[in-house]
Amino acid sequence: MARAGMLGPIVALAALAATCMRAQAQEINDYPTSARAEYVFGCMKSNGESRQSIEQCSCSIDVVASIIPYDRYVTAETVLSMSQVRGNLGGQFRSSEQAANALNDLRRAQAEAEVRCF
Repeated sequence: MARAGMLGPIVALAALAATCMRAQAQEINDYPTSARAEYVFGCMKSNGESRQSIEQCSCSIDVVASIIPYDRYVTAETVLSMSQVRGNLGGQFRSSEQAANALNDLRRAQAEAEVRCF
């Protein structure tokens, strides 16, 4: 009978732990599949189109996603793209402190991914 009385709190604790784990997984998985696929395809172009590169590049985007939130990733990708535009518009992206910070965050995350995955 004493064991049956303890079962309720244990079940509640297990449910709470499962909810926390799901919330954590959603935070880590906030990158859309299309963004992950695009990253992996680009990574594979740079690292060879082999089975090993699929594994390494998939690992890499998982690490990046665990370090920086998706909105920060989009900002950094936009900075990368727009900084290649010639003229005044591209110059604004190349010289902005906010843009540089977003880009530095992405580069640090990619460096960590390089260490962990390659």
